[in-house]
Amino acid sequence: MKSRDPSVIEIGAWRVDPALDEISKDGETTKLEPKMMQLLLCLAAHAGEVVSVEQLLDEVWKDVVVTPDSVYHAIAALRRVLGDDSKNPTYIANVMRRGYRLIAPVVQLGQAETPASPSQSPHSVAESQAVTPTVEAPQSQSIRKLTSRRLEIAISAVLTVALAYFLIDKFWVKKHSSTTQSAASVAQTASTTPITAAAFTPPPHSIAVLPFVNMSGDKEQEYFSEGLTEELLNSLSRINDLQVAARTSSFSFQGEHPDISTVAHKLNVGAVLEGSVRRSAHTVRVTAQLINGVTGFQVWSQTYDRNLGDMLQLQTEIANAVASALKITLLGDADAKIEVGGTRNPTAFDAYLKGSHAYRIYHEEKDLRAAITAYTDAIQLDPNYALAFVGRSRAFDELASWWADDKEAVEVYAKARADARRAVALAPNLGEAHLVLANSLAEQLDFTGASAEYERAMALAPGNALVLRDYGLFSVLMGRTEQGLSASRRAVLLDPLNRAAHLDLMDALVSARRPGEAVSALHDALTLDRAFSVDQWVRADQWVPYYVLGDYESAREMCESNLQNSGSHMCLALVYDKLGRHADAEAELTKCKSENPDDWVTFAVIYAQWGDTAKALSFLELALRKRHVALEYLKTFPLVDPLRKEPRFQAVERALKFPN
Repeated sequence: MKSRDPSVIEIGAWRVDPALDEISKDGETTKLEPKMMQLLLCLAAHAGEVVSVEQLLDEVWKDVVVTPDSVYHAIAALRRVLGDDSKNPTYIANVMRRGYRLIAPVVQLGQAETPASPSQSPHSVAESQAVTPTVEAPQSQSIRKLTSRRLEIAISAVLTVALAYFLIDKFWVKKHSSTTQSAASVAQTASTTPITAAAFTPPPHSIAVLPFVNMSGDKEQEYFSEGLTEELLNSLSRINDLQVAARTSSFSFQGEHPDISTVAHKLNVGAVLEGSVRRSAHTVRVTAQLINGVTGFQVWSQTYDRNLGDMLQLQTEIANAVASALKITLLGDADAKIEVGGTRNPTAFDAYLKGSHAYRIYHEEKDLRAAITAYTDAIQLDPNYALAFVGRSRAFDELASWWADDKEAVEVYAKARADARRAVALAPNLGEAHLVLANSLAEQLDFTGASAEYERAMALAPGNALVLRDYGLFSVLMGRTEQGLSASRRAVLLDPLNRAAHLDLMDALVSARRPGEAVSALHDALTLDRAFSVDQWVRADQWVPYYVLGDYESAREMCESNLQNSGSHMCLALVYDKLGRHADAEAELTKCKSENPDDWVTFAVIYAQWGDTAKALSFLELALRKRHVALEYLKTFPLVDPLRKEPRFQAVERALKFPN
């Protein structure tokens, strides 16, 4: 019989063969990645002792720059392979604030196989040799030597092994599509960990970027670490063939310490980028590491020390390094795409990040105006800063839509449009610039101009979830149903934890005359884990799919449960009428007119549903004269169907000049 390798050991019920990177139990063999094996051997070398996180970093990740998170993720991955329970462990126990301890018995097996007598089974021979929870000193030395030897080959090996499953398919969008049998078999062959292929096969070349940790010791610097992360995420999203989870979903884990596997499963990505930022007066240190989302092991890491004026170049370096680690071939113009619209002025960059932070967290008008002020500062410091014009245009648009009075709104909308045009002029290849211009033109009912800008935004930024959302809904409203729904669904794939993405898909499905699917999209939004959903507002139109389906009771219940929402009056005016409660319906219309006297399209919809065609058409004509933004929905919205054969309605449609 062949002799065993001297380094083979038994840990509990598992037989560990480091030379083959294998562990086996009950006749089944599991292949481990090199880092996972090193970690197991390190714990075995100190069996029964507490091993600190720092000691694990020194012994397993020697000469590799990583954060303690690498240890946490690796321990979690190793436990999954061993079938261990962190709350009631059999193998690896947590020692609070100290580290980890291997509590399973460790047995060093002999070099030669001991012949079994007729009355003694091979199993009893192994048992008779030794069973002790602690490895003897010579055994510890041999395991430590093996661990040290394996470190020399681990860095190159882990890159090859951890990334193999990414090569299954060159297409990345299909979260909900079934993996073919052939792809599954390729995944199983490529992976060294069976659970990778069997349980979770995310799209290849897919990544999420978690908020980088602020290590500056100053909570006031959070905006900088968050903003730098967001800019890096946006840079990565401009790389062809790389699927990047949207910011809203990625940042929903902020303030937590989630297991990388949890993040990967919830966002359906194969890799997760995380890191830290330490900022001083004129310099910044950024540590970044790429983690395999399936195995939990590190793929790549690097620490960068840069002057604040080099932030744009830093984004490019990290994006290129990530692409290289994921085996993505970059085209010659990749750097230009990554840096498009940015600035090399550190003070302007800082002001821009402050503006983005204020816009991102805003709840009140003052927050929005603070964002506009910060963006203006950035523009004054760098008049060619296209992204700052994009940010200010978006903030102006929000201010005009929700906070400005009629007179100011006209002026503010004009400012938003001017900033958008300036951004496009400065950076013609910046998809976000074309998006804000498209949105501005659509609000002015210039649907032909908006259509061209949406198409350009999609061509430049097909991996941007916000571009997909806005383009998708607009396309459906213009009658281009299938391409619009395709974009809306892709937006949900990239931003699965964002309720707004699901609700935009719901809107698109309503106008596409698919109310059943719209209810499903609504259900996905409302049942989204509240711990991860970060939406700020309750949408006013969530009742619409039920109403279109004729489920008036469900629509009523939804509206009555959200009476603080202005849209509830429109809803109740409609459903009460359908339920025969005409007096209550009239009362709700009165409230609607009192609270929003200029909401002429809403009044037209209510009267159309009540069967009062003359009043409905009068309000539509008034809305046309006032250029009301909601007329964008007129071409496809099912609730105005009772008016479509009327000549006056058709005249309104012609005046709006919807594109064919």
